[in-house]
Amino acid sequence: MAKYDCPLCDYSLDTSVGDPAEGFKPGLDWDTDVPEDWFCPDCGVRDKADFVIVL
Repeated sequence: MAKYDCPLCDYSLDTSVGDPAEGFKPGLDWDTDVPEDWFCPDCGVRDKADFVIVL
């Protein structure tokens, strides 16, 4: 599993944990479970494509 960080704020999405508030269950697949038009729920500025993978 991996963690994806917003490059602008402190929001982080750990795929092993998910984010129930965003509707993401634990064990999610970044490529298929996170929509391409999804954006950072904290700052709203960064899109999925902007997130940085942290292994």
